[in-house]
Parts: sequence; C-alpha cells; structure tokens
Amino acid sequence: MSDNADKLYDLVPVVYRLRDADRGYPMRALLRVIGEQVSVIEQDIAGLYENWFIETCQDWVVPYIGTLIGYTPVSTPPTNNKGARALARERIMMPRREVANTIRFRRRKGTLAVLNDLAEAVAGWPARAVEFYRLLAWTQNIDYLHMDRGRLVDVRDRDALDNIGTAFDELAHLVDVRRVNSSRRQGRMNIPEVGVFIWRIGAYTVTQAPAYNYDEEGPNCYLFSALGNDTQLYINPTATGANPALPIPIRHDAFELHEIPGTNGQLTSGVPYYYGPGESLAIWMGTPPAPVAAARIIPANLADWSYRPTGDQIAVDPVLGRIVLSSGQARRTNLLVSYTYGFVAPIGGGEYPRTLSQPANAKLYQVGAGAAFAQIGAALTRWKEDTPPSAVIEIVDSNVYVEPVSVTLAQGQSLELRAANGKRPVIRLLDWQGDASNGMSIGGAAQSWFVLDGIVVTGRGVQIGGDVSGVTFRHCTLVPGWGLDCNCGPKRPTEPSLEIVDAPLCVTIEHSIVGAIQIERDEVLEDPLRLRISDSVVDATDPDRVAIGASAKRCADVSLTLYRTTISGRIEANEIELADNSILLGTVLACRRQKGCLRFCYVPPGSRTPRRYECQPDLVEQAVTQQATAENLSTADRAALLAAARLRVVPQFDSVRYGTPTYCRLSLVCAVEITTGADDEAEMGVYHDLYQPQRIAGLSQRLSEYTPAGTDAGLIYAS
Repeated sequence: MSDNADKLYDLVPVVYRLRDADRGYPMRALLRVIGEQVSVIEQDIAGLYENWFIETCQDWVVPYIGTLIGYTPVSTPPTNNKGARALARERIMMPRREVANTIRFRRRKGTLAVLNDLAEAVAGWPARAVEFYRLLAWTQNIDYLHMDRGRLVDVRDRDALDNIGTAFDELAHLVDVRRVNSSRRQGRMNIPEVGVFIWRIGAYTVTQAPAYNYDEEGPNCYLFSALGNDTQLYINPTATGANPALPIPIRHDAFELHEIPGTNGQLTSGVPYYYGPGESLAIWMGTPPAPVAAARIIPANLADWSYRPTGDQIAVDPVLGRIVLSSGQARRTNLLVSYTYGFVAPIGGGEYPRTLSQPANAKLYQVGAGAAFAQIGAALTRWKEDTPPSAVIEIVDSNVYVEPVSVTLAQGQSLELRAANGKRPVIRLLDWQGDASNGMSIGGAAQSWFVLDGIVVTGRGVQIGGDVSGVTFRHCTLVPGWGLDCNCGPKRPTEPSLEIVDAPLCVTIEHSIVGAIQIERDEVLEDPLRLRISDSVVDATDPDRVAIGASAKRCADVSLTLYRTTISGRIEANEIELADNSILLGTVLACRRQKGCLRFCYVPPGSRTPRRYECQPDLVEQAVTQQATAENLSTADRAALLAAARLRVVPQFDSVRYGTPTYCRLSLVCAVEITTGADDEAEMGVYHDLYQPQRIAGLSQRLSEYTPAGTDAGLIYAS
C-alpha cells in the first residue's frame, strides 16, 4: 500500500492542479479525504487475500480455517471479550502452528516423531518423546542382539549415570506397572508407555559481557554472571554445535573433552563441546579482546575453587559458571564471556527482543563499544548541555558500567535510558562517598518523565525524588538485596531497591524484577503516589519483610495498582485501588479500605484489605465452613479443618531466590486453586501470561489423540 497522501491528486492533470493552487488547494484537500477511504478499501482487499492462508491470516481467522479442516479445539475460548489479552489467550487455546500442520500430523499419526512436533506446535515447548519399552531389561538372543535397547550399568560411564531418569537414559530398567499418564503416581518403564519430556525453561543469552572478578577466592577467579552469583550454563538451542538442540543444563561430563573431526580429516582431541564463538559459551581475553582457543579450555569441577590450571590453560565449570586462570597469567585480567542461562520467561533485564518506543522528535545518544560515548555519565553531560525536550540514551552493548548515575529533568523534559534491542547492560553502583544518594538518583521538575528500559541495576538501590511527574521501569532488574552472593542469596536483604521521596506523581513498573520499595512523602502536603505494577516481581527477600511501605509510618502514602504480579513481603499502603490475578505472600495492610478491590488474588490470612472477589484462601474457607456446618463439626475440628485448607493453598514455588532458573515459578505440587486461579483459569502471579495450564491441558488432550491404540502417553517435566 502507498503511504502517499496525494496519490489521487497526482493523477489529476497539471492544468487543474495549477488552478487548484491559485484557489488555495481545495481540490487537494478533498482528494486527500477521499484517498484515506481508498487506502482503507485497499488494505481491506489485501487483508482478504492474506486471510485465505493460515500463515498470513489474522488471529481471528484461525478458528474458521480450523473448522474447514475439521480441527477441534481443546476448549472453546470466551467470545465476550476480544481485547489484546483475550486474543493472546486465544492464540494459546488454538495455536496457529497446530492448525497449519493438522493434516500433516494426521498423516503421521501413531509415529514417535509426530509427538515431538506436536508438543512444539500445541504448547510451544521443545520436547523429546521416549518409548520406554526400549529401556526394559530383557534377555536377548546371543545370535540377534539389539544394540539400541537398554543396557547394563557401567559404573565407569559417568555420562550414562548422570542421564538416569532423563530423556536421554540409555540403561536397562525393571518393569513398572504404573501408567505414565496416571493422576496419582506416574510410572514409566512398561511396554505400552510413551513419555513426552518437555522443557519449560527457556534459554537466554549474554553476549560479550565482562566476567565478575571474584576476589574473595583470588585475583584469577571469575564468575560468568556479572552479578557475582553462580549460574548454571545452558545449551543454546540456536547455536551451531547444539546437540541436542534443547535448552538443557550443561553437565560436567557433557562438557568433557571429546575427539571430533579436524579440518584435515584427522581426529582432534582437546576440544570441549558447546564452546567457541557462536556456540553456547565462549571467552575473550586481551586488548583488544581475542577469543580464547578451545584447546586452552579445561573442564573442571570448581565447587571449592581448589583446582588451578597450569600454563595458559583456563579451567571452566559449566555447572556453577566459574572460571579459574592459571597463576602464571596476568592477575585480574579483563575477561569477556558469552554464555546461555535458563529462565522461566522474558522479564527483567535480558537480551530477549522487546518493543522499543520513543517520542518522534527524541534526540538519540548512544553509549558503548563503537558509539559516540564510552560511559553513561559522558552521555548525560552532553544531554544536560544540549537540553533537548525529549532524548534517548541507548546502550549498544552488554557491558558493565561502574559509575554513579544522576538524572535531573527540567520542566517539560523527558529522558529514556535504555538498552538496545538484543543487549543486556549492567549498571553496577558503588558506595562512592559513603552516602546512599550517590548511587542512581532520578529527579526533576513538574511535567517531566523518565524511563529506564532493559537494564540491570546492582550494587545499590535507585532513588526517585523531586517533582518528576512519572518514572517508568520497563523490562528492568533492580537486584533484590542490592547484590547476590555465590548461592544467589541477597547481600543486603533489608535494603530497598527503590526509594521514592518527596513528590513524584506516578511510578510504573512493567515486566521487571525489583526489590523492596520504600516510599517517603508527606501525605498532608502531597497527594498519594500512584504506583502501578504489572507482570513483575517485587521481592523483599523474605515474606516477613516490608515489600511496599514506609520506614517510619504505618502505611505508605501510595495508591497501589497490581496486575499479574508476585510480591514477596508485606504491603503497607494507604490504599489498594486494584489487585488483579496477583500473589501477595506477605500480610497486606490497606489503611483505607472503603476504596478499591482485590480480585482473583492470593492474600494471606490476617490481611486488612478492600473488598475481595474470588480470592484465596477466602474460597476454600467458605467451602470448609459450609462442610463443617453440614456435618455439624465441633469447634476444634472446624478450626483444624480450616487451618489445613489454608495451608494447602499457600503458593509453593520451585525457587524464591533471584538468580536461579526457576525463580518465582509455581511448583507442580502447588494447589490447583493457585495454578488455575486467575480470572481466565491461568495461574496467578507474574507468569500468568505464559498460560501454562492451558498449554498443558491442550498438549495432554492432543497426545491422547495421536498416540497409537493400546499405548499410554504422558507428560514428563524435564525442567
């Protein structure tokens, strides 16, 4: 389609255009109005053609194309709401990829390979199907050996021992009479059983970022993570040497040295799997940085940091994400590392793609390797000199910037400090003068705005002050507890990651991970701060600590709005305008309860909140009360039953420590009232938009349709 507003006017003969110019262009204005409607009709005609094909059609057309080929959805999506979120859920309930491949899947029905493709198409998770009858121990005929069947244990084969119980198990097992799709106790090893291993952890990359020099153990000890914590390295499924192409952790034995074909056709030894530029991990040294040859890499177990390589060798532990140089190499050498880590979803700072937005007239300042500015402070200085009304400071690499950041906005001015798409810069704040205000501070006059997008902040908290109208944190990480130790424990667990003082009007947090939020303002002189948090985690490092509150007041002067958020810690707010599909792990205190609502949330017993709708444990308490009344139970039995019901629906997580791959993910043993407790039957909390219950239900249904008769197929969670 042409974007030319005068495309009809250009078709008019020149003589009429000259006359039109003499009269002030009335004909051009008329043809522009007509041209707008012509463009609408052209777009509609083009859209009709695109809607003939499943690859190019709009989302609302997918169910109709599915009806033409007899595709039956697992469940019917609601039709009363067609907003953006409802359409996202509909894409999960009726995936375009499965509709496109329905006929192909039907032709391959009953084969093992179709189960792998089915899991990817229906649920969007990588998968591996395993026929367990091949792993049964049985006596073979010596004249007809099956070398691909399960074999006896070789205690010297550490790789095979590590794979026991995984999708890559090769050892023989005794028969298990339990079914793989049992709702009670899942079995595996039997003739009719087929297991589909699925990986729910995604693989995310960090590219050429400085390694963390771990001085506590020695000047030549490093960590892959720039935050100073141990991190399990993962296989990058998109890397050239990924085998298998699945987001699985790299084990010690998988990283061991193997013989592979060299360039001259001979076998080359001393090259670890998954290592090298473009692979799952790589290391650069020197000035300018040069890639370290694979022959210098020594796989090692560095759990106690005792191993020391010799010569120019470099020891790497892929399980803990640790690096040790030999004592003969330069001390405190600057290392750049690229690696892959695992995480549940694209939230917080990361190299995953995200949507960038900025004012049309914003002036751009770029910071990083090959850019105009080497440091953020230099770009801020130039920005202060130029004083543009709108500006963007963009960091174009994944470097670690050790410098204080101070932003003061003039009236009517806006500034966005962001990471370029595909980059994950880290701002490491230090205690420059023994004063907390010398970290990262944001302030300004009225009608000014600031945005922090795609950046990780560690070392200290962020301060917001002055009369700035709005501050937005988008896809950011303000490390809970200011920093991490090797075990992902917080270094300063009682310190807030975000301090809001004076009179800012509005703070918005989206798709981010932040620590505790401390709000200090005079409720007599100022209106309550409007704090809006969506699709994020607020982690006070302990449910008994204050996650959102004030230091010396019972309730912070804040009007709180929560959407799909997990909060670990107490909330002490003036009012909660709305909390929707959220998990609140600490006691909630709202001083003003006449206004606001909590819906489809988990709220701990003993909380003082506005009116609640379809929240937990309220619903199970009502059910217990009705049961106790119907059965005429005693007071003691009623109290015991109520306590048990409350305990059952307490959210259970795989991990509550930031820095671990399963951070804040609901456990498989978590109560179904929480895992399907949102208003659209998705899970409560930060990972609501993953729609995992719908994906699991859809995949389970499809497995029963595509497996051969007489066999049982079940889902096994590999991560």
